[in-house]
Amino acid sequence: MLPLRDNIPCRTTPLVNYAIIAANAAVFYHELTLGRHLQHFMMTYGLVPANHVSPSLAKIQHQLIPFFSSMFIHGGWLHILSNMWCLWIFGDNIEDALGHLKYLLFYLLCGLAAAGAQLWAAWGSPYPTIGASGAIAGVMGAYMILYPRARVLTLVPIFFFVRIIEVPASIFLGLWVWSQLYSGSLAVGNVGRLGGVAWWAHIGGFLAGIVLLGAFLSRATPRKRRS
Repeated sequence: MLPLRDNIPCRTTPLVNYAIIAANAAVFYHELTLGRHLQHFMMTYGLVPANHVSPSLAKIQHQLIPFFSSMFIHGGWLHILSNMWCLWIFGDNIEDALGHLKYLLFYLLCGLAAAGAQLWAAWGSPYPTIGASGAIAGVMGAYMILYPRARVLTLVPIFFFVRIIEVPASIFLGLWVWSQLYSGSLAVGNVGRLGGVAWWAHIGGFLAGIVLLGAFLSRATPRKRRS
């Protein structure tokens, strides 16, 4: 299923969401210029679980940076376009609810939680974890809590046909996280043999988004959906 748009208008301009998308685009442009050095770039700034098996104080800086930098690296056009499209659809409303600075902190913390979950699931793997999808999953988790009755216009392939239907956000995002749990359970112990998707980063980010939302809104009233 591919989300096309939602029906929740924003009260404010999502400046941070725009900035995050722009930052991802800038890093991807840099990747396109690297040529044969791209693999080294990804191994250096992507999160490689094998690098954390035997941590040392001498390497601590190089081991911590990828937790942040990996959120802005993508493996191809489809990877970055699909991630940024989902962030465009769901991120503006979460920024609207949290405010600009809180949203930035929320996004980064979700990304860190996602990286930690994938590090646990793929412990010792020599393959780099890259992409913004873990942080975006946190945004989606928060969206499901704040706007469960929102309508998401969705492109749904059915065999050889494609239909466009409106789906409640709770159903769309519930099905999405269920698919991540199913695929993630198959991937445990099979890192490198079941494709290159960081399923547990998605799951960890999604759960972090739900948990962190409560902390960020503990002193504020969530915005109600307009009906």
